[in-house]
Amino acid sequence: MINQEALSALTAETVPTSYVEAGGITFAYRKFGAESEVSLVFCQRYRGTMDDWDPAVVNGIAKERTVILFDSAGVGLSTGVTPNNVPDMADYAITFIEALGLKQVDLIGFSMGGMVVQHVTLKRPDLIRRLILAGTGPGAGEDTERSRNGVFEVMTTPVNEDKDFLFLFFEPTETSQAKGREYLERLQWRKTDRAPLVTAETINAQTQALIGFAAGPDTAYPRLAEIKQPVLVANGDNDIMAPTINSFIMSQHIPNAQLILYPDSGHGFLFQYPERFVLHVSAFLSE
Repeated sequence: MINQEALSALTAETVPTSYVEAGGITFAYRKFGAESEVSLVFCQRYRGTMDDWDPAVVNGIAKERTVILFDSAGVGLSTGVTPNNVPDMADYAITFIEALGLKQVDLIGFSMGGMVVQHVTLKRPDLIRRLILAGTGPGAGEDTERSRNGVFEVMTTPVNEDKDFLFLFFEPTETSQAKGREYLERLQWRKTDRAPLVTAETINAQTQALIGFAAGPDTAYPRLAEIKQPVLVANGDNDIMAPTINSFIMSQHIPNAQLILYPDSGHGFLFQYPERFVLHVSAFLSE
């Protein structure tokens, strides 16, 4: 067990990977940052692992509170099989949180992780204090939009290259593309104990889960009004993956939600404006 002083000195690049067993899964996770009464748990995107969180974002938030990154079932360094639907992914997130003995947490979900944390909150409202929904949507519902043409084909290619991330996450402007390249460089800061790329089986399962949420029975849209926690909804002003209008719709249907849109940015807005996003998150969680 690492003591709190040591946790505070660690960063996304240096924190060792820990493991906890629950529900038949060995979950890999990384916990570090300043001591706080409530930890912030990060739920990752489609095809993402712990190593795909931007160190500039995670380290910035960790200066003020305890952060916990984890790989869910079948992802990265964790064992098990990835579910093919979002509600079951939410169950694994709940299992992981409870395995750490946490009675209440703050949650941040990015992209597909945002879909998962909506279901976590609906399933276990007692477990969640505050919620951050970044670059995500509510699923199928009135006036919601699908991702732009060509996006699905790029995001489901067997191996994503840098050019794919620059297309999917950032605007085609010089400023946004330059920030995108800086983000990709930061992802290489951690040199040891890195999570492997997700498998083809996991990609297939996650793809089915996305479809079931965006166009099928697992949408959270009809139940958004049941989310009573304070919620920060954030996105870029032109997200081609999780259309920005869906963030606005979410913020209108969740009773205690606020919306922040970032200029000249898309799905990866939080990586384009890491310092600004950290300030907004820290202010929201400290209210």
